[in-house]
This record gives sequence, C-alpha cells and structure tokens, in this order.
Amino acid sequence: MRPIVAPFPAARLRRTRQSGAIRALVQENHLSAADLIWPIFLRDGEGVEEPISSMPGVVRYSVDRAVEAAKRAHDLGIPVICLFPYTDPALKTVDCTEAWNPENLSNRATRAIKAAVPGIAVMTDVALDPYNINGHDGFVDNGEIVNDRTVEALVKQALSQAEAGADIIGPSDMMDNRIGAIRAALEGAGHKDTMLMSYSAKYASAFYGPFRDAVGASGALKGDKKTYQMNPANSDEALRLVERDLQEGADMVMVKPGMPYLDICTRVKTTFGVPTFAYQVSGEYAMIKAAAQNGWIDGEKAMIESLMAFKRAGCDGILTYFAPEVAALTAKGV
Repeated sequence: MRPIVAPFPAARLRRTRQSGAIRALVQENHLSAADLIWPIFLRDGEGVEEPISSMPGVVRYSVDRAVEAAKRAHDLGIPVICLFPYTDPALKTVDCTEAWNPENLSNRATRAIKAAVPGIAVMTDVALDPYNINGHDGFVDNGEIVNDRTVEALVKQALSQAEAGADIIGPSDMMDNRIGAIRAALEGAGHKDTMLMSYSAKYASAFYGPFRDAVGASGALKGDKKTYQMNPANSDEALRLVERDLQEGADMVMVKPGMPYLDICTRVKTTFGVPTFAYQVSGEYAMIKAAAQNGWIDGEKAMIESLMAFKRAGCDGILTYFAPEVAALTAKGV
C-alpha cells in the first residue's frame, strides 16, 4: 500500500532526520550480532592462523584455533559459525571419498567446536569441490558434471556431517533433487532435527575468486560451473529453485552472492515468507577491504551499510566474513 503524504509544508520529511535520536526512533531496519553467520576456513595443523592474501583479515584456522574462534564468536553473540575446509591436495581424488570421511577436517572441527562451545550452532558445507581433483561441485564424466551419481555422494557427505554434530547443513552444489535426497537420508538415519539451509539461488558469479584461494581450489577447476550454477541474468528461475527446495524439505534458503542479487533476496522473501539468508561472498568482502586499505572509502561505514542492505531487502540473516567486526560494533550500539 502506498503511503499518503501531506503536501508541503504540512509534511516536511526532513523533520524525522533532524537528530540522531529522532533518526534512531524511526529507523526501519536494525542489524545485530544475532543476524550473522560467520564463515571460517579450516586447515590441518596445530596453532595455525594462516592469512589469506586475497581476503585481508581472514585466516585459515587449525582445529584448535577454530575452537577459540568459535568461543570468541559465541561471546560476541554470533549464533552460527560455518566451516569450510582447505583440503590437503594429496586427499583430493576423482572419487572424492574424503568428503564423507568421518575424520575429515570439517567433521573433526565440528566435533571439537560442539564439545567446547555447545551454545553455538555449527553449519557445514555440502559439495564435492573441496575434495574433487577436478575442482567441481559434482563428479565429472567425459566433461559433464553428472547429477544423480553426485547426489548419492552428497547424501553420504551430509550424513557424515550430521553424525559429527552439525546443526545446519548447507548444500551448496546446485544439483537437482539433492535437498529431497538428503532430507530423506537424514530422516532415515534418525537426524530428524538436523536443519537444511539450501543454497537455492546460487549464481555462476565472478565474485567467488578469493574464496577459491581460501579453500585451495584456484587453478584446479576444469572449465566453469555454468551448467549447474545459475545464469546471473535470470530472476524467475530463482523462484522456481527456491520453491522446489522448500517442497523437498529445506528449512531455510539462501541467495548467493549477496549485494549484486538483492532483488532476488526481496523476491524470495516476499513470495515465500520463509527464513531467507544471503551470503556476502569473498569478492564483496575483498572489494570493501581493499578500497578501505587504499583510503578510498570509510571501511567501517561501508561494512555496516552493505550489511544493512540485506536487512532492507528482507533477509533474516547474512553469512559474512565481517561478522566479528560487526558484532563488536553493534554491541557498542554503532
């Protein structure tokens, strides 16, 4: 419904912008630590915090340091931490069996975090690319990323993560029917309370580059991911994908990347009214950080403004590498 506005001077719309106190009183959207999911990267070793050059301020954590990071996140009020492994290249194979190894890096970190910080929720990633020598999210057969055989593997990966104690499983692969297959397998194995946050509208984006550095996938990818990730020109297709995933048993849905696809976030939330998340991806983070380091923008203000855009678009939460910085600021009332 369009609001009715009286003519000037009865309506002076600047009246509600005249001071900080009044601006706060009429502010429509708010950002807090409770809106955030913090993605972190893992690597083998002990006492390791390895900087990622293309993502200033972001590191790869060994499991012991990941536990410390989870404690810090919990203390800041961040409700969820999301794990992404940097897999030893020697463990990357064509059959991707490390993906469902109970002792793989992600599963070990999940168990350690849940034991040390039971109050924080752990989210994990379901896709084969961290374990695939071809760098793809699915199996490659004669140059084709095959769907059904990949889904069988994703089910095994999801079950191993649920058994390790993951609270939320995030299938990011974009294979058809993987939500239905994973949900059925979780129910059958007794993991009825394990949640699925589906990467329902994941676009074949140029903004993922630094992430691929972080997980060691840069240079490994043969070809591109356009046969399974979405065309950036499409919008209606995103709604079909979200609807299908909800029908198959997704509890929450995600749009990825974030800021270039705010229109998709709004359409998803308005159409379905379900818990809707966006991933402020590595390229978005790196651009803000790089511009701030060069003195071209105020990094802190740009960070908050970028995240408020997700709330304004209708998102219930945001996956962002800025999570600890934002949580610390919002605790101070910034």
